[in-house]
Amino acid sequence: MAEHNDAGRQAEQLAADWLVSKGYELLDSNYRHKHAEIDLIMKYKGMLIFVEVKFRSGTGFGYAEEFVDSIKKKLLVKAADQYIYENDWQKDIRFDIVGVYKDRSGTVNFRHFEDAFY
Repeated sequence: MAEHNDAGRQAEQLAADWLVSKGYELLDSNYRHKHAEIDLIMKYKGMLIFVEVKFRSGTGFGYAEEFVDSIKKKLLVKAADQYIYENDWQKDIRFDIVGVYKDRSGTVNFRHFEDAFY
């Protein structure tokens, strides 16, 4: 697997652990439907939350939330619709973005954008 894929998977695990520490419940990870993948599917306060995780080793090229374009959003919504259908989810949902940032010293920081799009 390519190094950037390894970093992405590690970032997803770090984000999942961080969200769990905040009281979120991890329901699924790397859920795939056709050409779309949802990194994390969480539950929090009775709400189903679809999380896109973006890793950055700095902000020189921009922040994580800037890399979720309209095409990616459409794919995420389609995959979320399928997950909702498969699980007969009848309550509220939300789409979040979690940016995972690692600085030169190896320190990891998170930026959480709740209700980032729909």
